[in-house]
Amino acid sequence: MKINLIKGDITKIEVDAIVNAANTSLLGGGGVDGAIHRAGGPEILEDCQKIRAKQGGCPTGEAVITTAGKLPSKFVIHTVGPVWNGGSKNEPQLLANCYMNSLQLAQENGIKSIAFPNISTGIYGYPKELAAEIAIKMVKENPLVDEVIFVCFGDDNYNLYSKLLEDANL
Repeated sequence: MKINLIKGDITKIEVDAIVNAANTSLLGGGGVDGAIHRAGGPEILEDCQKIRAKQGGCPTGEAVITTAGKLPSKFVIHTVGPVWNGGSKNEPQLLANCYMNSLQLAQENGIKSIAFPNISTGIYGYPKELAAEIAIKMVKENPLVDEVIFVCFGDDNYNLYSKLLEDANL
């Protein structure tokens, strides 16, 4: 499995699937979630509404898959990261589950390349370094696809991932 790092906009990445840091409603929101819904068009929201009708949203740590609409990827895997509450509410395990469940869903759907944003580090307030360590660990321990790309929107996350990947010899 190849692990790559880029600084950029996840909605422009050409991979089989991009991961959306969604909220439990699956109806779009701010940050990367809003950007993916805006760029992908109404097809993504329509698929999310069908999932909501069937199962009532997406619990924290779980993942669901939809079309990618107008995005250059084929699919969007929506996962709900935990809100940071100081680490005492099982946040590390829930965040690890986001990566694990996204990778398993990718494998089940024949996805070979997947791009991850920095899940839970925006409005959900997860400490960036702790989140990056979990992301890298889960991807490294679960080589279920051919290529993983960590997509960082800002310099701070990009520099953090760059150092952690270098330290891990990846």
